Order: sequence, then C-alpha cells, then structure tokens
Amino acid sequence: MKNALYLTTTFSLILFLSGCGAPDMSSDVPASERQQSTQHDEDHDDHEEHDEAGSEPETVILDQQSIEAAGIVVATATTAALTQVLSLPAEIRFDADRIANVSPKVSGIIERLYAGEGDPVGRGNRLALIKSRELASLKARWQTETTRENLAATSLAREERLFADKITSEADLQRARADLEAAKAASAAAENELHAAGVSHAALEGIGRAADGDNANAFLTAPISGRVVRRSVALGETVSAGDASATPLFTIVDESVVWADIAVFKDDLGRVRVDAPVTLRDQGGSVLAVSTINFVLPVIDETSRTATARIVIENADGELRPGQFVTADISTAQTVAVVRIPEAAVQTVEGTVSVFVPYEGGFRPLPVETGQRANGQIEIRSGLNSGDRYVSAGSFTLKAQLEKDAFGGDHDH
Repeated sequence: MKNALYLTTTFSLILFLSGCGAPDMSSDVPASERQQSTQHDEDHDDHEEHDEAGSEPETVILDQQSIEAAGIVVATATTAALTQVLSLPAEIRFDADRIANVSPKVSGIIERLYAGEGDPVGRGNRLALIKSRELASLKARWQTETTRENLAATSLAREERLFADKITSEADLQRARADLEAAKAASAAAENELHAAGVSHAALEGIGRAADGDNANAFLTAPISGRVVRRSVALGETVSAGDASATPLFTIVDESVVWADIAVFKDDLGRVRVDAPVTLRDQGGSVLAVSTINFVLPVIDETSRTATARIVIENADGELRPGQFVTADISTAQTVAVVRIPEAAVQTVEGTVSVFVPYEGGFRPLPVETGQRANGQIEIRSGLNSGDRYVSAGSFTLKAQLEKDAFGGDHDH
C-alpha cells in the first residue's frame, strides 16, 4: 500500500512538470551575452538571405602608392548649376560645297581609267583618258588660226614699210590691218574653245610638238581632293560633252568636313540658337564630336514638322560618316541646380551605371541614375548626394582592376 502511494505521488509530479514546461535556463546567462547571441543569429540569417539574393559589390583594395600612381582623385559631390540640354536626332551629311561631279568636256571614247570607287585622289590627279576626235579638230583649228594670225602680222609689217617708202597705198595698209584683227579674233576664238575643252594655257605650247595621236588625248582630272564615291563609266564607253541629262562620270567627295543636320521640333525652335554648344553622341552615348550651331533654317518641313539646325564639323579622322544617325545634345540658355560630377567619373560596371566611392580602405562601385550632360559634366539624379565622396578621376582604372580581379577570381570584399 505504501509503495503504491509513492508511485502515485511520483507520477503526479511528473505530470505537473510536463505541464509547466522545461525550466528557463537563460536567466543564468548575462543579458549582454544573450544580446550577442541573438545578434549573431540575426547576422547569420541576414547572411543566408544575402547569399540567396546575390553577392555584395566587390571592392578594389589599393595602397596609397598605387592610388597616386593610377591618378585616382577623390572629390566631394556638390550641387551646382547645369545648363539644360535638348537632345534631338541628327544625321551626318556631306558638305555640299565639297562635292564634285566630274563630266567630260569633250566627246570621245574612254581609253583608260586611273581611279575607281573608294580611291583617294588629289586635286589635279588624272581620273580617265578620253580619245577625242573633237579635241584633235579643235587643236588643229587653233594651229591654223594661229598661223594665219602670224602671217597677217607679217603682211601688216611689210605694208607699213612700203607705205613709209610711198610704194603702197593707204588703202592697202588699212586692209592689212583689218586682216590682222580678223586673224587675231579667229585665233582667240579657237584658243577659248580649247580652254573650254580643258586645255590649259601652258598646254597650248605643246600642241605643235605632240607625237602622232597625242593631240586627241583628253585627260579627265579631279577638281578637288577627296575620295571617289561613284564611277559610272567603263573602258571603251563613248561619252558626250554638254549632255545635261547624262550621269557624271565620277563623283568625288571631300570628307574632311561634314555637316550634321539636326531635326528641331517646332516647339523647341525657341530654345535653339546660333552658336549654341552641341555634343554629338552615338547610340551608346560616346562623344563623337563637339561643335556649335552655324545656322537654323526657319522653314518647317510639312512632312516631318521639323526645322533644320546645321553644324559644320571638322572630320579629318573620318570617324563621322554621311548617312550616320546620331544624337545632338544642344546646350540651351536655361540652367538648373543639380548634383553634378564629371562625365569621366561615371562608369558602366557589369551593365550598371555607377560611380566609385571610398569603402573600407578601398573603392567600390555605387549604382547611380544619371540625367542631362553639359560641358563635360553630368547630372546625378539618385544614388549620390551632395556632400558624398566619390572618385572624380581614375575611375576607369578602378573599373579595369575590378574586371581583372573578377576574371582572375581574386576578389576583395
């Protein structure tokens, strides 16, 4: 009976403890340790969540000597006035004053070609040789008229001597003078026809000494320096002079200077002015050229409903190609206060527009949203605030180093 009572009491105690739960042992642990343990668990959870979301931006660690050698400069972002920019579409065109269509000045047959499409030519260079019966006839006529002029001059001199000796009459003298004037006129007319056919004054002296057949040679030459962009003639082809409907034999273009015609919408005309700074950019945003507006045509195209603003650009390196479409960033007279930094400070890192900022003994890319550009400065709309430190020079070096580390798999965090 005693043993049964003991077992009953023990069983009741076990049930009581089970209902109350296990004793709280945490009361024996200091509060600071409990807080550190909790923080550790939270950090661990955050780390796991971060690993699932993606890795932190990588950091480029450089010592002071490397920073100075790379030309890295850290500056403070400030709010300043930025000229508002009007971005409009534009097309690169040939300078109409630097295009030459070359047509024959005499009729004949193409016997030789010296230049083809794509070839560079200098002013005066030969383009083609035309065998021209017409030119040979013009030269022969000039020779005949020149000989007649010389004979008339000799006859006049003889009549003047005879008249002085009272051997001939004054009527004979006047007739000789009239014959000379007529011969001079005919000779001058023949010479002018040769000049119109492309024969220079200096070349006239060689006509009488030319080898057989050479007086029929008409050389077509380049009137300007440039590049042949079209040739519409072949060997053995007959060409005619003076045919306004005929296609030019050669078209030469000087690409050292080009035009950029900007399409200005009607509502924007009041913001576009002559001499306004313009930056031309390609589709990727890279700067192609910097110039100013030369003039604005006030005529509105009925189809596009736009006017044309034109800039003239030096293109010695040939980067700008006629027919190329670009974006023209026109600086207007209006300004606005924004956070602005040098354009060179902005880099695209792994497809994200970023600036580099100091971070734990190194530099890391910070994503930003950019806005308008003007005079080498760019607006930062978000990501970098006034007063924040950033890399104003040398950011490209940091980007290159980051890409190098990523490729090699050696990263600093």
